[in-house]
Amino acid sequence: MGFRFSLFVIFLTLALVASHAALSPELYWKSVLPNTPMPKSVTDLLHPDLVEDKSTAVGVGKGGVNVDAGKGKPGGTSVNVGKGGVNVDTGKGKPGGTSVNVGGKGGVDVHTGTPGKGTNVGVGKGGVSVNTGHKGKPVYVGVNPGSSPFIYKYAASENQLHDDQNTALFFVEKDLHPGTKMNLHFTENLNKATFLPRQVAQSIPFSSNQMPEILNQFSVKPGSLEADIMQNTIKECEEAGIKGEEKYCATSLESMIDFSTSKLGKNVQAISTEVEKRARLQEYTIAAGMEKMTDNKSVVCHKQNYAYAVFYCHATQTTRAYNVPLEGTDGSKAKAVAVCHTDTSAWNPKHLAFQVLKVNPGDCPVCHFLPEDHIVWVPNKKPAE
Repeated sequence: MGFRFSLFVIFLTLALVASHAALSPELYWKSVLPNTPMPKSVTDLLHPDLVEDKSTAVGVGKGGVNVDAGKGKPGGTSVNVGKGGVNVDTGKGKPGGTSVNVGGKGGVDVHTGTPGKGTNVGVGKGGVSVNTGHKGKPVYVGVNPGSSPFIYKYAASENQLHDDQNTALFFVEKDLHPGTKMNLHFTENLNKATFLPRQVAQSIPFSSNQMPEILNQFSVKPGSLEADIMQNTIKECEEAGIKGEEKYCATSLESMIDFSTSKLGKNVQAISTEVEKRARLQEYTIAAGMEKMTDNKSVVCHKQNYAYAVFYCHATQTTRAYNVPLEGTDGSKAKAVAVCHTDTSAWNPKHLAFQVLKVNPGDCPVCHFLPEDHIVWVPNKKPAE
């Protein structure tokens, strides 16, 4: 199951690029956090057409209306209204930029990237299709029913107990040392939803009271699995957090930056798990070189299942974060981020961690590795420049 990316959102996003009304998410990061490297988990979620700053020009001629943001070079962002309908193109001097065409027999078509490698969204006689160029295979936003195991007020679902018992999703902190062996499975995350610019995200409803409008905008059928998952994500965002944490759902990269820096200051690091190669469930060994990143304060942001990138962030004073080098039995390596919670007394007694580890709330620090698209913000050990 998956969400098909909304043409409504694509048009809003491309319109923002063309108008150059605000800093792109990447430029906002650089303006607020000039000394903080952007982790791969973030760069992977940036829309390719929002990465570079470009100038904008508008012209009207026989061909209709043209908006060009290409710095005087072919292949910038252009919007054309003419006989062929409406065309928006954000190339980079080469064929295969981003184009939106309305008109003609093909209905509506959106294309991003080089021919055969970009992202195509087409609406025509054949219905709606999404293709990201991976040898013709469609890519969808992966969705899984049930609550996230990283929201600690919930009891474990039957699916979680069945799926996760044989892996080291949770472990105790005393096992976090070189030489420890764990069964892990770093799977490819099917949730490909990217960040929307803050202005676009803020223009889209995100409230349980507006579910009909939200589902309509994303062409999601009420009562479908996708609708249930979107509603569940919003519900989790609206509920109060557990005692001792401040929670916030970031619907854009800019809002995640603002929340994290409001809790930790601007001299911060953002870290995430990076895997050399994804393989089957296998045994990994913690190698030498483990590094403690923080002793207490952190903001941990977990990517949620939604039609665009939404992160469930929680700030606590009772976490320790580690960078952990791992080596698999097949020779592959990973740089995993482990988060250890030193006070679990407010967690649901039936949470997955307690059922897997056979411990009780508050007994001992409980740790877990983070998936690749989750982010930990920690105070920088180095003084600000």
